[in-house]
Amino acid sequence: MAEALRAQSSAMNDLQTNQQKPPGEIPENPAPDFAAAAQPSYARTLFLGPQGLRSGWAFAFYLLMFFLLERLLSLAAADWVRASPRMSPRWSEGLFELAGLVAAVVPALILSRVEKRAWGIYGLPLRRALGKLFWLGAIWGFVSISALIFALYGFHDFDFGGIVLHGVRIAKFALYWSAMFLLVGLFEEFLLRGYTQFTLARGIGFWPAALALSASFGLIHLANEGEHWPGVLAAACIGLFFCLTLRRTGNLWFAVGFHAAWDWGESFFYSVPDSGMVSPGHLLNSSLHGSPWLTGGSVGPEGSLLCFVVIAVIWVAFDRVYPPPAGIPHSQP
Repeated sequence: MAEALRAQSSAMNDLQTNQQKPPGEIPENPAPDFAAAAQPSYARTLFLGPQGLRSGWAFAFYLLMFFLLERLLSLAAADWVRASPRMSPRWSEGLFELAGLVAAVVPALILSRVEKRAWGIYGLPLRRALGKLFWLGAIWGFVSISALIFALYGFHDFDFGGIVLHGVRIAKFALYWSAMFLLVGLFEEFLLRGYTQFTLARGIGFWPAALALSASFGLIHLANEGEHWPGVLAAACIGLFFCLTLRRTGNLWFAVGFHAAWDWGESFFYSVPDSGMVSPGHLLNSSLHGSPWLTGGSVGPEGSLLCFVVIAVIWVAFDRVYPPPAGIPHSQP
């Protein structure tokens, strides 16, 4: 009993001694600061935010993985083409386009696991693949390029010429270019308005991201032989229109259908230059002649002043047919 009283008295003396120490002096054997230990690490704070991986890092990681994978797949495709001398140039072109699509999709699949997000949120939900929106977009795309071509015809700057394909070759090239431009539409739409648009919009807002990526879409076309600045600007404008379709429909299938049908109509059906390139195996021996500001010159109809008129018309028409959801103003990012 005496020992217990002495121990209690000693503990009370220690407590009084610590309370009498100056404010700046740390008492012996202080209690551990569990709150400080629970703070996230600097690296975690740097890379992760309230919505998971920070948008800037996610965007940078995606582009880095895309460029590395696209380079590797392109080299592999080139080796395959060299090892297959009998392969048609058209099929080799399709192989390179497929390599680009795979390079755009795989990094997004990886990052979707890291970010714990469903694949469909990046614009291409598989359950809607080649569904109603895709075919509606294809109709809009073919009607739009037809309106541009017939406007040029009305100004006497376009001649249809005659049909240069016959028999089964018509069906053969029509199907080939359908598949080819479907790959082009999927690749370019997902690369510039899929994962990148979603991720960049998380950081700076939907329309600022759309402007930046649409400008990039236009500048990419400078790599095409025969391309000029009017065509670059038109590509940027049509890219911005595709962002509107993404905003209003919730996914990219309308844009993919529009993109594929526009290119198919321009390159195969009406047989005119597409961003400075003339495709082999086209249907007609059509011709453009007259002032370059109206015909588009070497760029083709996409470099024509009339192309901007068509883009403006389809923008207004789409805005009427697909208004924003009730309660959400047009200007909301």
